[in-house]
Amino acid sequence: MKPLTLLLAAALSVSPALAQMNHAGHAMPGMTAPQGPDLNALSGRAFDRAYLSMMIAHHQGALDMARAAQPRLKDARVKAWAAAVVKDQTREITLMTGWLGALGGVDPAARSHMRGVMAGMVAPLKTAANADRAFVQGMLPHHQGALEMAGVALARSGDARVLKLSRDIVRAQADEMYAFRLWLGR
Repeated sequence: MKPLTLLLAAALSVSPALAQMNHAGHAMPGMTAPQGPDLNALSGRAFDRAYLSMMIAHHQGALDMARAAQPRLKDARVKAWAAAVVKDQTREITLMTGWLGALGGVDPAARSHMRGVMAGMVAPLKTAANADRAFVQGMLPHHQGALEMAGVALARSGDARVLKLSRDIVRAQADEMYAFRLWLGR
């Protein structure tokens, strides 16, 4: 079985019970995030609103990481990955923001929670001795968080747009994670 296929299978089999969106693995030492909504307790429009609000903040965290690292990156592949993060996730933020209007706008608690989770992920990129390695290593747990969130959406959302976006996130970010691991192991 191809490594990407294995990674996709693992990402899609994430147990919703494990993906309550606390994202403890994202948190930096000494950082705490406000409690966010339990996506598994939500359904319908309330789920989609909370999920999109959290994913927008999560994507913004990736944009902040990429932009913080870009001036210090040296490796051509890592530069291309950072540019792709900025391009792709900016596009997805625009889509999700548009959809939120029909759902009652941003869920402030969900957004605040995810912003808190993302808060400590940028600073290390500004001071790391090897910015390329720090960016790639930082994006691995970041992408894993997105895969977990998307896995919950695939199980809970009934909105065709949210489902398609979540499948796209799983495919793209699992593929990037595989490439990141190959790059780190070279």
